[in-house]
Amino acid sequence: MFTDDDSTLSPFGAQPAGRKARIEIIPLIDVIFFLLATFVLFTLSLSKIYSIGLPLPHSDPKPESDPDNTVILQVSAADTLYWNREPITTREVDYRLRDFALNRPEGRVLIASDEHAKYGTTITLLDSIRLAGIKRVSAETLHRPTGK
Repeated sequence: MFTDDDSTLSPFGAQPAGRKARIEIIPLIDVIFFLLATFVLFTLSLSKIYSIGLPLPHSDPKPESDPDNTVILQVSAADTLYWNREPITTREVDYRLRDFALNRPEGRVLIASDEHAKYGTTITLLDSIRLAGIKRVSAETLHRPTGK
């Protein structure tokens, strides 16, 4: 069945009998990753996920801001003060702020300054607001013409 020339071949005829077979590692890694992914997906499908029902808070719509509770104080470049667009003197500011703090304890003061207003006048106005006992003070950052 075999001739002398065929003596170096294996019975299957694929490789010579003297060479060792080589194991390819890349297909083996692919098979192992496939088995690992299958195992992970299978174990995740076995576990039942439990959750706790929590009552979530419901947000109430923001109440409309009462315009009577907000005062806009403006400082112009000429050191003119405005109380809700009405020009007032510096002597009137302390009186009106104290009256506002007594009549509306939840009142809010919004300070708006002209872009050329003096820094010292605005700080003096802030000190007057603090001395009147008003806690809710905001500074407006939008450009608004003075007195409007």
